[in-house]
Amino acid sequence: MRISDTADLWWKTAVIYCLDVQTYLDWNDDGMGDFTGLAERVDYLAELGVTCLWLMPFYPTADRDDGYDITDYYGVDPRLGSAGDFVELVRTARDRGMRVIVDLVVNHTSDRHPWFRSARASKSSPFRDFYVWRADPPPDTSHDVVFPDREHSIWEYDEKTKEWYLHRFYRTQPDLNITNSQVRDEIAKAMGFWLELGISGFRVDAVPFMLETSGVDAEELARFPDPHQYLRALRSFLGRRTGDGVLLGEVNLPHKDQVAFFGGDEGGELTMLFDFIGMQNFYLSLARQDARPLAQALQKRPPTAPDCQWATFLRNHDELTLDKLSESERQEVFAAFGPDPGMQLYGRGLRRRLPPMLDGDPRRVRMAYSLMFSLPGTPVLFYGEEIGMGENLAVEGRLAVRTPMQWTDQRNGGFSDAAPSRLRRPVTEGAYGPEHVNVAAQRTDPDSLLAFITLLIRRYRESPELGWADLRIIEQPHLHVLAHECSWDDRRIVAVHNLGPGGCTVPLTLDGCDANHHLVDLLQDGGVDIDDRGRCEVTLEGYGHRWLRLMSRSSRRLA
Repeated sequence: MRISDTADLWWKTAVIYCLDVQTYLDWNDDGMGDFTGLAERVDYLAELGVTCLWLMPFYPTADRDDGYDITDYYGVDPRLGSAGDFVELVRTARDRGMRVIVDLVVNHTSDRHPWFRSARASKSSPFRDFYVWRADPPPDTSHDVVFPDREHSIWEYDEKTKEWYLHRFYRTQPDLNITNSQVRDEIAKAMGFWLELGISGFRVDAVPFMLETSGVDAEELARFPDPHQYLRALRSFLGRRTGDGVLLGEVNLPHKDQVAFFGGDEGGELTMLFDFIGMQNFYLSLARQDARPLAQALQKRPPTAPDCQWATFLRNHDELTLDKLSESERQEVFAAFGPDPGMQLYGRGLRRRLPPMLDGDPRRVRMAYSLMFSLPGTPVLFYGEEIGMGENLAVEGRLAVRTPMQWTDQRNGGFSDAAPSRLRRPVTEGAYGPEHVNVAAQRTDPDSLLAFITLLIRRYRESPELGWADLRIIEQPHLHVLAHECSWDDRRIVAVHNLGPGGCTVPLTLDGCDANHHLVDLLQDGGVDIDDRGRCEVTLEGYGHRWLRLMSRSSRRLA
């Protein structure tokens, strides 16, 4: 395998960093983060090793769903800056070797979007069919709502025109009618607009809902028989406008159903999908201190087309959903990491960040991130993970994990010089507040979590087999240990992780190896010898982790 082979499919070895402009850095001290502030931190992100920024919604918004209720697909929220500021960020990021992708939220608009304002004003509006309406009273759909604490139906009655409109999410977010060709044209125009400004693709929000055609009448459905054909068309459009753009999809479905969103064995639809199944079983394994749930989930990952990829993550901007676990499994994770009902959300997820869930144990935190980065796929970090930020449970719902970035130990964590009362969201307090957890202190500490995550990113980028190879679980006797290898042509890495508190020695047998090979440790000094039968022993401390590169004695590669 030549390193040049990986250059075209950049997303297979990328490191993606998700951030919210409004909570990252406030440069003009009005309490709201902005693009100017973000641009000032591009060098920090480059130093960390990030290769792709994923920006959460920054569009004009009615601000009832933290920016996901969009009122203009072609603009920038003036509180965050201007279109010019956005372009300056993209240009600066490119100069430092980072691409930028942005959220594509086209399942719904805000009810204050001009399209919907017109649609609800009159049944004869040219935008009426941009949305899904029904004249007869809907059945009970309480079991279909996404946010059961706020909604009881996916249909909302509109007094003006005496009909109901469809909304999978909040009632203030009416669903777009994807069967309408004019809607599809508008989506393509909006994508094309941002691509012309230099971005490298989109994180596509709520893809299954976006393609959902429930509630649409038979005549319209006949004109739109295959929603996946539309997804293929979007991928083709992206390819024409930018040869190496990506669609990173949010598709929280069982593995067997996710394959269809890749486009099957041939690909051609979404470029990448988040591995929600792997993530949820990761937490089940952590809770049990038993590697088997995660190992089984990884082994059940369906194969993908060569240009497709799984995105791995431990935390994102949303609830930490556990909906694909069984009820008893979910209760195990709740008991271990969120026993207080106030830490839970919708009965199916957690609204916590990882370090507090692990009681701040640095061994467990580092082991968890080491394991994530060692899995085949593209790692995705949520801002603040690199320094071990915690949540603020005093903040409502999912917003508990979207608190201001903690740069220093000064007031407001260095996020803003505005009065605390003017901040977009309150800073986390207590043991995970900025006086204890911040970038400035960790940048000068070689033993900090920031230094460790930076090392993991460097080693991941030096190991393209982690992005390209399939995974093989290596048999060994310890249930609390996951041993796996990733091999691609002549590159081969063995990773061993201990999910338990006690140290152990892990015997391994490596196929095709003899005493002419040895294992070089990539995260610490040292290595492991292999005998003539391919056998070796790897020692691990409690919650220990090792990345071991297989090398022949005559290899010209640098470990």
